[in-house]
Amino acid sequence: MAIEFGERIRRIPSYPLAAGYDLGEDMAMLASNESCFGPKSEVIEAAQRALSGVHRYPDPSYATLRGALSERYGIAWERIALGNGSCDILLSAGEALLEPGAEVVYAWPAFSVYPHLAAASGARGIEVPLDAEDCHDLDAMATELTVATRLVLICNPNNPTSTALPLEAVAEFMSHVPRHVCVILDEAYIEFSLAVGDTYASVDLLRRWPNLVLLRTFSKAYGLAGLRVGYALCGSEEFRAAVDQVRQPFYLNMAAQAAAVEALRHQDEVERRVVHAVAARAELTEGMRGLGVWVAESDANFVWAHLPEGVEEAEVIDGLAARGVLVRAGGALGRDGSLRVTIGTDAENGRFLGALRDLL
Repeated sequence: MAIEFGERIRRIPSYPLAAGYDLGEDMAMLASNESCFGPKSEVIEAAQRALSGVHRYPDPSYATLRGALSERYGIAWERIALGNGSCDILLSAGEALLEPGAEVVYAWPAFSVYPHLAAASGARGIEVPLDAEDCHDLDAMATELTVATRLVLICNPNNPTSTALPLEAVAEFMSHVPRHVCVILDEAYIEFSLAVGDTYASVDLLRRWPNLVLLRTFSKAYGLAGLRVGYALCGSEEFRAAVDQVRQPFYLNMAAQAAAVEALRHQDEVERRVVHAVAARAELTEGMRGLGVWVAESDANFVWAHLPEGVEEAEVIDGLAARGVLVRAGGALGRDGSLRVTIGTDAENGRFLGALRDLL
């Protein structure tokens, strides 16, 4: 007799994992929206120093990292949630807020983890199509709010489409959201966004709406994807307490905490990476459009493109891989006939454009 699993195991979709980890070192890894630059030596050294104490559990209050984030953003540490990547906080929010009969509203295509929240909890997931420019349609999302709505997810800039909304649009949407509904503004790529402004701009919204949560990460601009550190700036302490209540203890290891604290001290390095990404994405966008490819207006560290009519997505993905370039297929992210391409080094971006030119 086979093991019998819970019903929700059959409902939860598999996360679309990127390939390429076993393809050798000579591969342009442009599939996972990571930073192409490694951490500064001081960040590595901070993590290494922390390793000398690994026979002890990490600080369960995460006081040092919470304190550093509190000082940076002017948010009380009690309103700062941490996680093993921002996905940890996101999934915990689903567990804390959702149940059968409840509803969660989000745009689609958007971050691939969003459908997991409804599937795992038994709640109803309401997917609202993006508009013609692959941006969130907040007016359409507002019409989906009901008495059963518990959670709204807004990915800004949006993954996978790279598009972003100005904060004025988000604020207008919030004015129509009932106070019992939690809105998570997923800002994993906020550092790269010109439409939103600086990383402090959206923090002002928390003062107006205690039901708002800003979800962020150290995986992108800070270059710590391998250590998995996410955080949320919360409009209320209750949200932080709820997501902590449903998780295992010691969810963020001591090396990750130490690296994140040190990384916050090097904003000059973050700015350097952002400047490179913004300049490189403009060149990449121009190069792809020159090949007859439709490319969205990107506000992230990646670009989103629709292949010309008649061009098979799978053939392009395979052809790029054969030429040493790994990107993400749009079909796995919610839209067939598309590509998501992470901004890499100048050499990697050039290799991608050359390979794409050959294939098209």
